[in-house]
Amino acid sequence: MPHFVTHLESAIDGTQFPSDSVQTLHAGRPLWVRYDLDAVKTNMTKSDVFSRKPTMWRYRELLPIGTDPIEVSLGEGMSPLLSCPELGKQLGLAQLSIKDESQLPTGSFKSRGLSMAITMAKKLGINRVAIPTAGNAGGAMAAYAARAGLESFVFMPEDTPVVNQYEADFFGAKTFRVNGLINDCGKLIREGATEMNWFDLSTLKEPYRIEGKKTMGLELAEQFGWKLPDVILYPTGGGTGLIGMWKAFNELRKMGWLDSATMPRMVSVQSDGCSPISDAFDRGERFAQPHVNAVTKASGLRVPVAVGDFMILDAIRESNGRALSVDETRISDWTRQACSKEGISLCPEAGACVGALQQLREEKWIDENENVVIFNTGALQKYVEVMTSNLITIDLDRPVDWSRLGSTD
Repeated sequence: MPHFVTHLESAIDGTQFPSDSVQTLHAGRPLWVRYDLDAVKTNMTKSDVFSRKPTMWRYRELLPIGTDPIEVSLGEGMSPLLSCPELGKQLGLAQLSIKDESQLPTGSFKSRGLSMAITMAKKLGINRVAIPTAGNAGGAMAAYAARAGLESFVFMPEDTPVVNQYEADFFGAKTFRVNGLINDCGKLIREGATEMNWFDLSTLKEPYRIEGKKTMGLELAEQFGWKLPDVILYPTGGGTGLIGMWKAFNELRKMGWLDSATMPRMVSVQSDGCSPISDAFDRGERFAQPHVNAVTKASGLRVPVAVGDFMILDAIRESNGRALSVDETRISDWTRQACSKEGISLCPEAGACVGALQQLREEKWIDENENVVIFNTGALQKYVEVMTSNLITIDLDRPVDWSRLGSTD
């Protein structure tokens, strides 16, 4: 049995589809990959997992690739879970960790989803792919497409971070800047699908990026000794990672692998410059309205409308979690706070999570003794436009004013 996938299933109405052919949305909404979890449990043990190489592929039986040797990999995972005592002390927490996805091959968590999506595209005979991106997804898709020998096309807003623009181009994708937002880029891909004969790898428009992203949850469970933290804060654009982790936790629970009595409370974090999920949560709605005039320096959060909005909101509510937006003008300050206290290359999206955590501590929604994890979804170095500088210039033609160098205390 090469894999343990039983079928694909519509997330909106439960309609089932075969997994051995190319599938996309049903009724305009995403598909789940479903497994025979009893068979997985029989064929994979915790000791099996522990003995394998520390990459996301160690969970093969819980992935669509199964035991099939075809994979398109650059060595992704396991990303470290880093204790953050100094930042935790500032926020009044005894147990704060950051799951640092910046150390993955393409510098962000997008490595997971695009590695899996490109693996399955190659397996299913697709040879040309296209993606809209607001940041890291375009470069990741281009890298894995190059690895797989697939032709790739990337469409991005013209104000996408410059590093993301250049990396997609350097990895061999035909790269286009668009005077619009990510949903405008997605529209161009849909309009060109017939003439260009490409497969649309947009977030959740194929079922396998979720499966790559869910390995964040599988890793987290393993790193916590098959227990789970009390609270997870996750920066949310398209929301694939949050959806994927919640899927992973449910699959592990059904397999009897979790020692936790309760599931984590999932916290979706956005900027108030682009907050469709938190707005829908506050209104008690299952489907989000598009955010008009979306603007945020955290480019990964600038997703005005998400095709998986109801999946994100369902997971948040099932977990007794929250969806909130934070002050856009303070994101750089929160990012610097975490970087300077812990030395972690924190992206602005994760910086927003620091602000959200501060708010939730002030509200006492999170207790000081709870175990909390923030997901750092990308490397700070990819966001040079949002970095602010306190650099001091020394002129060697003048005497050095040592008082400017800081206190000697």
